Amino acid sequence: MERLLLTPAGISLGPLDQITDGAARSFVIEMRAGRFHGFVVRRGNAAFGYVDRCPHMGLPLAQKLDQYVSAGHITCSWHGALFEVTSGACAGGPCQGTALTPWPVRVEAGAILTT
Repeated sequence: MERLLLTPAGISLGPLDQITDGAARSFVIEMRAGRFHGFVVRRGNAAFGYVDRCPHMGLPLAQKLDQYVSAGHITCSWHGALFEVTSGACAGGPCQGTALTPWPVRVEAGAILTT
């Protein structure tokens, strides 16, 4: 099955409260064309979504389920690369000049939706 980099708008991912503030949650969405792997980081009442793929080596970022955030940064557990939560931009490690691929999400009435 092909690994997808986009999802359609309007998919409900569930309540924002399912993610602890400052933490992240993995989502796998199976569609007719393939499977999408992404994650959402919560900061207060905001949600930031990214494709679960390190721009340095193309691997998923977390080796353990939902373990994407460490010391306030998104972290690649394979290479130690650090990324800004709000922009996905590389903040340190072997990813200089790159960024995570955004996965557009929004919070509406306490629920996380794809956009």
